[in-house]
Amino acid sequence: MSQVKGKNTKPEMKIRSMLHSLGYRFRIHNNKLPGKLDITLVRHKKIIFVHGCFKHGHNCANGKRPVTRVEF
Repeated sequence: MSQVKGKNTKPEMKIRSMLHSLGYRFRIHNNKLPGKLDITLVRHKKIIFVHGCFKHGHNCANGKRPVTRVEF
C-alpha cells in the first residue's frame, strides 16, 4: 500500500491535461477546503475527485491487481 500514490497519479494527470486543453483553469490539492480534493474549479464552484483503478478494484487495462495478499 505504500506504493500507492495519493497525489499526481496518472489518471489525475490525464484529467488535468484534458481540462487545461479545454480552457478550464483550476487549483490542485486545495487545502482551503475540507477533505482531500484533487481538482478545484474555483470559478465554477465545482470539485473533481479522481479515483484510480486500484481503489475501485475493477479489471481494466490500466489497473494493477495486488500480487501479494490477493484477498485484500
